[in-house]
Amino acid sequence: MIEALRKKAEELLRSNTVNVIYGYGKGSTPERTRPVFITKPEDVSKLTWNKYCVYNLTTYLKRRESRKLGKPAIVVKGCDAKTIVVLIKESQIKREDVYILGVTCNGVGEPMATKCKACDVHTPRIYDELIGEKIENREIPFEERYAELEQYEKLSEKEKWDFWQKQFAKCIKCYACSSICPLCFCDRCIVDKNQPQWIDPSAHPRGNLSWNVTRAYHLAGRCINCEECQRVCPADIPLNLLNKKLAKETEKNFKYRAGYNIDDELAMATYKEDDNQNFFK
Repeated sequence: MIEALRKKAEELLRSNTVNVIYGYGKGSTPERTRPVFITKPEDVSKLTWNKYCVYNLTTYLKRRESRKLGKPAIVVKGCDAKTIVVLIKESQIKREDVYILGVTCNGVGEPMATKCKACDVHTPRIYDELIGEKIENREIPFEERYAELEQYEKLSEKEKWDFWQKQFAKCIKCYACSSICPLCFCDRCIVDKNQPQWIDPSAHPRGNLSWNVTRAYHLAGRCINCEECQRVCPADIPLNLLNKKLAKETEKNFKYRAGYNIDDELAMATYKEDDNQNFFK
Protein backbone atom coordinates (compact mmCIF):
# COMPACT_ATOMS: atom_id res chain seq x y z
CA MET A 1 0.00 0.00 0.00
CA ILE A 2 2.85 2.39 0.83
CA GLU A 3 4.58 1.60 -2.45
CA ALA A 4 1.36 2.16 -4.38
CA LEU A 5 0.97 5.53 -2.69
CA ARG A 6 4.55 6.55 -3.46
CA LYS A 7 4.28 5.38 -7.07
CA LYS A 8 1.12 7.40 -7.66
CA ALA A 9 2.59 10.46 -5.94
CA GLU A 10 5.69 10.31 -8.13
CA GLU A 11 3.54 9.94 -11.24
CA LEU A 12 1.46 12.99 -10.33
CA LEU A 13 4.52 15.15 -9.71
CA ARG A 14 6.43 14.05 -12.82
CA SER A 15 3.42 14.68 -15.03
CA ASN A 16 2.85 18.10 -13.44
CA THR A 17 -0.69 17.06 -12.61
CA VAL A 18 -0.07 18.54 -9.17
CA ASN A 19 2.64 20.69 -7.64
CA VAL A 20 2.72 19.22 -4.14
CA ILE A 21 1.67 16.13 -2.22
CA TYR A 22 0.19 16.58 1.26
CA GLY A 23 0.90 13.32 3.02
CA TYR A 24 2.17 11.55 6.11
CA GLY A 25 5.83 11.05 6.92
CA LYS A 26 7.71 9.26 9.66
CA GLY A 27 7.75 11.05 13.00
CA SER A 28 10.32 11.34 15.77
CA THR A 29 9.46 7.83 17.06
CA PRO A 30 8.01 4.72 15.38
CA GLU A 31 4.64 5.51 17.01
CA ARG A 32 4.42 8.95 15.44
CA THR A 33 3.84 10.42 12.01
CA ARG A 34 3.94 14.01 10.82
CA PRO A 35 2.60 15.98 7.88
CA VAL A 36 4.99 16.22 4.91
CA PHE A 37 4.79 18.34 1.78
CA ILE A 38 6.46 16.67 -1.19
CA THR A 39 7.29 18.85 -4.21
CA LYS A 40 10.02 16.73 -5.84
CA PRO A 41 9.43 13.27 -7.38
CA GLU A 42 12.64 11.97 -5.83
CA ASP A 43 11.29 12.72 -2.34
CA VAL A 44 8.21 10.49 -2.47
CA SER A 45 10.06 7.89 -0.39
CA LYS A 46 9.33 10.17 2.57
CA LEU A 47 5.65 9.26 2.33
CA THR A 48 4.31 6.61 4.67
CA TRP A 49 1.02 5.08 5.71
CA ASN A 50 0.24 3.17 8.92
CA LYS A 51 -2.12 3.08 11.88
CA TYR A 52 -0.48 6.17 13.36
CA CYS A 53 -1.67 8.42 10.52
CA VAL A 54 -4.31 9.98 12.74
CA TYR A 55 -4.12 13.59 11.56
CA ASN A 56 -6.66 15.19 9.26
CA LEU A 57 -4.43 16.77 6.62
CA THR A 58 -7.28 18.72 5.04
CA THR A 59 -6.60 21.53 7.52
CA TYR A 60 -3.73 22.54 5.21
CA LEU A 61 -6.12 23.17 2.34
CA LYS A 62 -7.24 26.36 4.08
CA ARG A 63 -3.79 27.76 4.88
CA ARG A 64 -2.20 30.43 2.72
CA GLU A 65 1.30 29.07 3.31
CA SER A 66 0.46 25.67 1.83
CA ARG A 67 -1.69 27.13 -0.95
CA LYS A 68 1.37 28.98 -2.22
CA LEU A 69 2.89 25.60 -3.11
CA GLY A 70 0.39 25.16 -5.93
CA LYS A 71 -2.22 22.54 -6.75
CA PRO A 72 -2.12 19.73 -4.17
CA ALA A 73 -2.75 16.03 -4.12
CA ILE A 74 -3.81 15.15 -0.61
CA VAL A 75 -3.80 11.81 1.20
CA VAL A 76 -7.13 11.32 2.96
CA LYS A 77 -8.87 8.67 4.97
CA GLY A 78 -12.61 8.24 4.62
CA CYS A 79 -13.34 10.56 7.53
CA ASP A 80 -10.95 13.22 6.20
CA ALA A 81 -12.61 13.11 2.78
CA LYS A 82 -15.85 14.28 4.40
CA THR A 83 -14.08 17.55 5.21
CA ILE A 84 -13.30 18.09 1.53
CA VAL A 85 -16.98 17.63 0.70
CA VAL A 86 -17.91 20.36 3.21
CA LEU A 87 -15.17 22.70 1.96
CA ILE A 88 -16.40 22.29 -1.62
CA LYS A 89 -20.04 22.84 -0.62
CA GLU A 90 -19.06 25.98 1.30
CA SER A 91 -17.12 27.32 -1.71
CA GLN A 92 -13.78 27.25 0.09
CA ILE A 93 -12.14 25.07 -2.55
CA LYS A 94 -13.04 23.95 -6.05
CA ARG A 95 -13.23 20.24 -6.78
CA GLU A 96 -10.89 20.57 -9.76
CA ASP A 97 -8.27 22.35 -7.66
CA VAL A 98 -7.43 19.36 -5.47
CA TYR A 99 -6.43 15.80 -6.37
CA ILE A 100 -7.71 13.35 -3.78
CA LEU A 101 -5.59 10.32 -2.93
CA GLY A 102 -8.06 8.23 -0.95
CA VAL A 103 -6.68 5.49 1.29
CA THR A 104 -8.75 2.64 2.66
CA CYS A 105 -8.60 2.46 6.43
CA ASN A 106 -9.70 0.07 9.18
CA GLY A 107 -8.95 2.49 11.98
CA VAL A 108 -6.03 4.55 13.26
CA GLY A 109 -4.44 5.27 16.60
CA GLU A 110 -2.99 3.10 19.36
CA PRO A 111 -5.30 2.47 21.11
CA MET A 112 -7.79 2.92 18.30
CA ALA A 113 -9.27 6.41 18.08
CA THR A 114 -12.85 6.79 19.30
CA LYS A 115 -13.96 8.04 15.88
CA CYS A 116 -12.92 4.73 14.32
CA LYS A 117 -15.12 2.54 16.50
CA ALA A 118 -18.32 3.53 14.70
CA CYS A 119 -16.78 4.34 11.32
CA ASP A 120 -18.89 3.88 8.20
CA VAL A 121 -16.42 5.32 5.69
CA HIS A 122 -13.54 2.83 5.59
CA THR A 123 -13.35 3.69 1.90
CA PRO A 124 -13.56 7.42 1.10
CA ARG A 125 -16.77 8.45 -0.65
CA ILE A 126 -14.88 10.92 -2.85
CA TYR A 127 -11.45 10.39 -4.45
CA ASP A 128 -9.50 10.61 -7.69
CA GLU A 129 -7.29 7.61 -6.96
CA LEU A 130 -7.96 4.90 -4.39
CA ILE A 131 -4.95 3.40 -2.63
CA GLY A 132 -5.53 0.01 -1.06
CA GLU A 133 -8.18 -2.65 -1.56
CA LYS A 134 -11.68 -1.22 -1.45
CA ILE A 135 -13.54 -1.92 1.79
CA GLU A 136 -17.32 -2.06 1.71
CA ASN A 137 -18.75 0.79 3.75
CA ARG A 138 -21.33 -0.50 6.21
CA GLU A 139 -24.52 1.16 7.34
CA ILE A 140 -24.51 1.87 11.08
CA PRO A 141 -27.81 2.45 12.92
CA PHE A 142 -28.44 5.98 14.21
CA GLU A 143 -28.22 5.12 17.92
CA GLU A 144 -25.05 3.08 17.44
CA ARG A 145 -23.33 6.00 15.70
CA TYR A 146 -23.96 8.19 18.71
CA ALA A 147 -23.48 5.54 21.42
CA GLU A 148 -20.76 7.58 23.14
CA LEU A 149 -23.42 10.16 24.05
CA GLU A 150 -25.50 7.65 26.00
CA GLN A 151 -24.14 8.40 29.47
CA TYR A 152 -24.01 12.14 28.84
CA GLU A 153 -27.65 12.29 27.76
CA LYS A 154 -28.74 10.59 30.97
CA LEU A 155 -27.52 13.58 32.98
CA SER A 156 -29.96 16.18 34.23
CA GLU A 157 -29.79 19.74 32.87
CA LYS A 158 -27.97 20.87 36.01
CA GLU A 159 -25.53 17.97 35.83
CA LYS A 160 -24.76 18.83 32.20
CA TRP A 161 -24.22 22.47 33.10
CA ASP A 162 -21.93 21.55 35.99
CA PHE A 163 -20.03 19.12 33.75
CA TRP A 164 -19.29 21.73 31.11
CA GLN A 165 -18.49 24.41 33.65
CA LYS A 166 -15.86 22.07 35.09
CA GLN A 167 -14.49 21.18 31.66
CA PHE A 168 -14.37 24.74 30.31
CA ALA A 169 -12.67 25.94 33.48
CA LYS A 170 -9.61 24.01 32.26
CA CYS A 171 -9.43 25.96 28.98
CA ILE A 172 -6.27 28.08 28.67
CA LYS A 173 -7.42 29.86 25.51
CA CYS A 174 -4.55 28.53 23.40
CA TYR A 175 -6.92 28.20 20.40
CA ALA A 176 -5.28 24.96 19.30
CA CYS A 177 -8.78 23.63 18.61
CA SER A 178 -9.58 26.28 16.02
CA SER A 179 -6.08 26.25 14.53
CA ILE A 180 -6.24 22.53 13.81
CA CYS A 181 -9.87 22.49 12.66
CA PRO A 182 -10.12 22.31 8.85
CA LEU A 183 -13.54 23.98 9.03
CA CYS A 184 -12.46 27.01 11.08
CA PHE A 185 -11.39 29.17 8.17
CA CYS A 186 -12.55 32.73 8.90
CA ASP A 187 -9.91 35.30 7.95
CA ARG A 188 -10.51 36.94 11.29
CA CYS A 189 -11.94 34.87 14.13
CA ILE A 190 -14.56 36.38 16.41
CA VAL A 191 -12.13 36.11 19.33
CA ASP A 192 -9.76 38.49 17.53
CA LYS A 193 -12.39 41.18 17.15
CA ASN A 194 -12.18 43.89 19.80
CA GLN A 195 -14.40 46.63 18.40
CA PRO A 196 -16.71 45.56 19.96
CA GLN A 197 -15.15 42.84 22.14
CA TRP A 198 -17.49 39.90 21.69
CA ILE A 199 -15.50 37.30 23.60
CA ASP A 200 -13.09 38.05 26.43
CA PRO A 201 -9.69 36.66 25.38
CA SER A 202 -8.54 35.89 28.92
CA ALA A 203 -8.93 32.41 30.38
CA HIS A 204 -11.71 32.85 32.92
CA PRO A 205 -15.10 31.09 33.23
CA ARG A 206 -17.21 33.63 31.33
CA GLY A 207 -14.82 33.97 28.41
CA ASN A 208 -14.13 30.24 28.28
CA LEU A 209 -17.83 29.41 28.11
CA SER A 210 -18.44 31.99 25.38
CA TRP A 211 -15.53 30.75 23.28
CA ASN A 212 -16.23 27.03 23.46
CA VAL A 213 -20.00 27.29 23.00
CA THR A 214 -19.68 29.81 20.15
CA ARG A 215 -17.16 27.63 18.34
CA ALA A 216 -19.37 24.55 18.77
CA TYR A 217 -22.37 26.39 17.32
CA HIS A 218 -20.29 27.62 14.40
CA LEU A 219 -19.57 23.97 13.59
CA ALA A 220 -23.15 22.75 13.98
CA GLY A 221 -24.20 20.94 10.82
CA ARG A 222 -20.64 21.20 9.51
CA CYS A 223 -18.38 19.19 11.84
CA ILE A 224 -17.43 15.80 10.39
CA ASN A 225 -16.15 14.50 13.76
CA CYS A 226 -12.50 14.04 12.86
CA GLU A 227 -11.74 14.65 16.58
CA GLU A 228 -8.67 16.75 15.81
CA CYS A 229 -9.78 19.51 18.20
CA GLN A 230 -10.01 17.04 21.05
CA ARG A 231 -6.71 15.38 20.13
CA VAL A 232 -4.71 18.61 20.31
CA CYS A 233 -6.42 20.12 23.37
CA PRO A 234 -3.71 20.40 26.08
CA ALA A 235 -6.40 20.56 28.77
CA ASP A 236 -8.07 17.30 27.69
CA ILE A 237 -11.49 18.90 27.27
CA PRO A 238 -13.87 16.40 25.58
CA LEU A 239 -14.69 18.79 22.77
CA ASN A 240 -15.94 16.10 20.44
CA LEU A 241 -18.67 15.22 22.92
CA LEU A 242 -20.16 18.64 22.28
CA ASN A 243 -19.63 18.42 18.52
CA LYS A 244 -21.12 14.94 18.40
CA LYS A 245 -24.20 16.05 20.31
CA LEU A 246 -24.82 18.88 17.85
CA ALA A 247 -24.27 16.49 14.93
CA LYS A 248 -26.85 14.13 16.41
CA GLU A 249 -29.43 16.89 16.83
CA THR A 250 -28.78 18.12 13.29
CA GLU A 251 -29.30 14.67 11.83
CA LYS A 252 -32.37 13.98 13.96
CA ASN A 253 -34.10 17.26 13.15
CA PHE A 254 -32.88 18.03 9.62
CA LYS A 255 -31.93 14.56 8.30
CA TYR A 256 -28.49 15.87 7.38
CA ARG A 257 -25.00 14.42 7.92
CA ALA A 258 -22.04 16.64 7.12
CA GLY A 259 -19.66 15.47 4.41
CA TYR A 260 -21.55 12.45 3.10
CA ASN A 261 -23.09 13.73 -0.12
CA ILE A 262 -21.74 16.59 -2.18
CA ASP A 263 -25.22 17.19 -3.64
CA ASP A 264 -27.04 17.56 -0.31
CA GLU A 265 -28.12 21.06 0.67
CA LEU A 266 -26.32 22.47 3.71
CA ALA A 267 -28.39 22.09 6.87
CA MET A 268 -27.72 25.58 8.19
CA ALA A 269 -28.01 27.32 4.83
CA THR A 270 -31.31 25.85 3.69
CA TYR A 271 -34.84 26.85 4.63
CA LYS A 272 -37.68 24.38 4.30
CA GLU A 273 -41.24 25.02 5.41
CA ASP A 274 -41.61 21.42 6.53
CA ASP A 275 -38.53 21.47 8.80
CA ASN A 276 -39.23 19.98 12.20
CA GLN A 277 -39.33 22.89 14.65
CA ASN A 278 -40.45 20.99 17.73
CA PHE A 279 -37.03 21.36 19.33
CA PHE A 280 -37.45 25.16 19.56
CA LYS A 281 -38.66 25.86 23.07
